[in-house]
Amino acid sequence: MSVWRASLPPWLPGWAPLVLPPLVAFGDALLVNGVRPGAPLGASLLAAVALLWRRRFPLTAFLLTLPGMYLSYTWIAAMIALYSVAVRHSNRWVLGAAGLLMAGAQFVPYPVTDLAALTVAGHRQLGVDLVDAFVVAATPLALGLLTRTRRELAWRLEELTRSREREDRLLADRVLATERARLAREMHDVVAHQVSLISLQAGAVQVSTDDDRAREGARTIRELSVRTLDELRHMVGILRAAGADTEELSPQPRLADLDRLIELSALDVTYENGAGQGESGAYSEAVERAAFRTVQEALTNVRKHAPGAKVRVAVRQEPGGAGLVVEVRNGPPDAAVPAPGLPGGGHGLVGLRERAQSLGGTLEAGRTDDGGFAVRARFPRE
Repeated sequence: MSVWRASLPPWLPGWAPLVLPPLVAFGDALLVNGVRPGAPLGASLLAAVALLWRRRFPLTAFLLTLPGMYLSYTWIAAMIALYSVAVRHSNRWVLGAAGLLMAGAQFVPYPVTDLAALTVAGHRQLGVDLVDAFVVAATPLALGLLTRTRRELAWRLEELTRSREREDRLLADRVLATERARLAREMHDVVAHQVSLISLQAGAVQVSTDDDRAREGARTIRELSVRTLDELRHMVGILRAAGADTEELSPQPRLADLDRLIELSALDVTYENGAGQGESGAYSEAVERAAFRTVQEALTNVRKHAPGAKVRVAVRQEPGGAGLVVEVRNGPPDAAVPAPGLPGGGHGLVGLRERAQSLGGTLEAGRTDDGGFAVRARFPRE
């Protein structure tokens, strides 16, 4: 929006900035020339009409206003046209030439023969007229350049605002992706553990009971557990593909909850606790939660892949208390215990390793010489 349009009252219609300048130039032509037919009046009216195209063809409109300014000194149309040229042209040579043309039309008298009489009048008057001509030409140029600069600054500010908005949206998407991935990891750790435990208990009931209805119910529960884990695997894959980690779900487990986890695991577990978690604030909340999830995922994997195996869980401090070590070892599976047939998404150990690395720790996992499996994680104290 130009300075001219911004200065108009708000109740004026949108076409007013286009029509008002030609009307003002038309009035100026009549005031200067009267209604006497002739070249000066015709040139002045042509200048007023040319202003209607000053936005689309600013340079052409300006050139058409010069004859009227030279013949009858109707300078309003020429100044408005030169302002439009300065607003829409960035070429300095074009602007300089347009300014010199207007200054010449203002300075050189009509007819040209009067220039000799002006010279006789004295150099002082000649200098005043020359300065007046350049001031008349410089004023619309300066205003036009100012308007164009303001428009460019406004455009750049708007572009910067849009850029900031895009960055905010990208940041929000990134945060959302992070929340989704962490939610996926939490779902895998929590739900998979609980559902696999339900399936294991249902399998035990199915084998031990003599009641046909109870056996059928246990079988149904076990099938539903397997199906739930399979659907969970797909859901976790979708969430992980969408991005990366949300703030932790509440309530969050700590090292003190390991006893209860092992008690409910339905596995033959030997637990060695040397972490000193009884001390208040011995480890950060993130470290204790990561240690708990490591044990939880390892026990879930034992139920899936090594049914009936003996398990040893060891949680201890590093020498000097620099960190926390969590180790879960299981022996080979018991051939007499049927495999639960639970599906696996392959994300468990990957998530544990990502969690350990994000805390500045490490995680190693692999098969042992006796046919079992071992998971060993190390976390810093903070």
